[in-house]
Amino acid sequence: MSDTRRRVKLYTLNEDRQWEDRGTGHVCCSDEETSLTVTAESDGSLLLESKIITSTAYQKQQDTLIVWSEAENYDLALSFQEKAGCDEIWEKICQVQGKDPSVEITQDPMDESEEERLEDLESAHVLDLPACEPEHLEEIAELVTSVLSSPVRREKLALALLSSGFIRKLLLLFRSCEDSHHRQALHHLYEIVRGVLFLNKASLFEVLFSDDCIMDVVGCLEYEPALAQPRRHREFLTHTARFREVIPITDSELRQKIHQTYRVQYIQDIILPTPSVFEENFLSTLSSFIFFNKVEIVSMLQEDEKFLTEVFAQLTDEATEDDKRRELVNFFKEFCAFSQTLQPQNRDAFFKTLANLGILPALEIVLGMDDVQVKAAATDIFSYLVEFSPSMVREFVMQEPQQADDDVLLINVVIKQMICDSDPELGGAVQLMGLLRTLIDPENMLAPASKAEKSEFLSFFYKYCMHVLTAPLLANTSEEDHDLTEGSARVNPVCPDNFQTAQLLALILELLTFCVEHHTYHIKNYIMTKDLLRRVLTLMNSKHTFLALCALRFLRRIIGLKDEYYNRYIMKGNLFEPVVNALLDNGTRYNLLNSAVVELFEFIRVEDIRSLIAHIVDHFYPALESIEYVQTFKGLKGRYEQEKERQSRGLSRYRRDARSEEDEDMWLNEEEEEEDVSDTGFDKSKSDYGKFMESEKAKESQDKENQPKRSTTGGFKFTFAHSAAANANASNGSKPPPSSSSSGSRPAAPPAAHTPRTGLVDYPDDEDDEEEEEEEEEELAPRKRPRLGS
Repeated sequence: MSDTRRRVKLYTLNEDRQWEDRGTGHVCCSDEETSLTVTAESDGSLLLESKIITSTAYQKQQDTLIVWSEAENYDLALSFQEKAGCDEIWEKICQVQGKDPSVEITQDPMDESEEERLEDLESAHVLDLPACEPEHLEEIAELVTSVLSSPVRREKLALALLSSGFIRKLLLLFRSCEDSHHRQALHHLYEIVRGVLFLNKASLFEVLFSDDCIMDVVGCLEYEPALAQPRRHREFLTHTARFREVIPITDSELRQKIHQTYRVQYIQDIILPTPSVFEENFLSTLSSFIFFNKVEIVSMLQEDEKFLTEVFAQLTDEATEDDKRRELVNFFKEFCAFSQTLQPQNRDAFFKTLANLGILPALEIVLGMDDVQVKAAATDIFSYLVEFSPSMVREFVMQEPQQADDDVLLINVVIKQMICDSDPELGGAVQLMGLLRTLIDPENMLAPASKAEKSEFLSFFYKYCMHVLTAPLLANTSEEDHDLTEGSARVNPVCPDNFQTAQLLALILELLTFCVEHHTYHIKNYIMTKDLLRRVLTLMNSKHTFLALCALRFLRRIIGLKDEYYNRYIMKGNLFEPVVNALLDNGTRYNLLNSAVVELFEFIRVEDIRSLIAHIVDHFYPALESIEYVQTFKGLKGRYEQEKERQSRGLSRYRRDARSEEDEDMWLNEEEEEEDVSDTGFDKSKSDYGKFMESEKAKESQDKENQPKRSTTGGFKFTFAHSAAANANASNGSKPPPSSSSSGSRPAAPPAAHTPRTGLVDYPDDEDDEEEEEEEEEELAPRKRPRLGS
């Protein structure tokens, strides 16, 4: 087994200043020859053999990277899989060069003592810069490029540039060179300005990004030597990217700061190339410059209450034109984005200011507009607010006046936007679904008053909002009443074939599944009141497998709770029927649907959910017993038989105990009171048992009535009386809704007509022989089955 500590990737820097992967291998350092060698792990070939020279500057970066230059314009890098391996090789390099392994760079081009460095800093003004003339531009460019590897020399050059006003002289020279179309000089100016930016000095940035210099800096950066034609960044900044004041900004300092921040951000993101490994820290001060500018802008706007009040007034004014409203919403979007740069306590104050000014009522209005761009921007603002404080949003929603129309509530507006997303990929719907899940997640209701908040908000949500969320699901799973002639093909409930609709229903099901996992009483009551699970399981017929899997996942989460209320609801409605039909329709295909259905039944077997086991075996085992590539269904049958045997022993023992008690009373001839008590106790038990047997007989007679009738094509036609609606139809003579399980091609999971139903009932006196029964169950248990999919 290879040593992962020494596993590395070898990179070389190409002419375009991009790192190229030269292969993966294992590095070793030869003590005899003091050289680094990398052997390819694929074929054992030699990828690198590099002698460690004492004058070479090796640099350690990011704990797992070692970079160095072997010749001019030939840079190498080793990227280690593990930090320990990088440290080991670094120690050997430092040992050869006689350096302390704690350093991050082994050599400095100017090997000076600390005293000499201090002297250099104090006397930096003595650094003579070449004259700022076209014929010296190449010399200046080489000077700027050469100092980048040394922090001391970078400091000296920065002081020299500032003390002599050299930057402004360079920018004046740029204008004259551009007017005279001096292309070679313009290329050198590009290298000079880029190098000055890489000096990473805030004092230089103050000059470079001042109002009178920044556009000339952008102009210099247009003339990259590798390009045949210069870029047109200044044209974009001055003509295309126009600054729009949604409300006039009277503070000139604020306006100047906004202009500067936008242009500097453009330089960093658009103009400057991606820094190489050697240059990754060269622009850290530039990022800090932008960061602090944004903080200052947010603080200045936040303090100007008159400005923000006017913005909100126009945003919510019905008379505001659409274009103007669009600009106002985009302003708030940028405003919220800038706020992410604030410290936590400042960000809290920022969002509280927006809340006090009425950002949530404004969003309620804006989200209902038809403009796609406005709705997208409003969604982004809403996401900032939800991520900042879900409790603040919940509190606002519950304090909204209860209108006659629930559609105007903020959460319902958000749900409607999710449902009506016009994007074919439903990008906005996915984002809104995540925000809704955050709002209804009990995990973020952990404050001291969370218990009341959780109860009140969930009651509010299920009363006023849940029907809006489930409306598309209920509309697309309505059952149509069709005649089913003998031998006709199965008529499925309405099932969406449109891909976008299927995606939307999958999102809704994902949210409902989340509710099943995290809400107990509210979602259970809603599912049973609306008969929601039956509607969801009609989606098992969808041609979109991902939607069928979502429906199955919803059922799996419900069964995973092992709640007998849910179990009785499932059995009464015969809700395993669409699942079994989907498994049989899938045939012998080994796919995700097959595995998910088998896992569902395997969970029921392993967790020994006895009521469901009896229901499955009684109704579906004849259709499932032929499935032998897994032992799940035989295991269910085994569990079922064990339970029947256990109950049978329990009933026999009950009768035997009753007879022995009666004989004992007659033999001992005890007092009449004791006999009366004994007889009364027996009669009571016997009465309970009689009721149990009568109940079982009634169930058996009902099962006989509900047995499937074989069609002319050999299929079965189900007539399960599985709901109150079906019973009502039967009583008034109306035709019942068709079952989705009828098939003209194969038996589709008929109930077991030949297997009498046996009630799974526990009696108190069974506890005495519990250990004995467990031993007998182990003897009757089926052999250990292979893993799923075997």
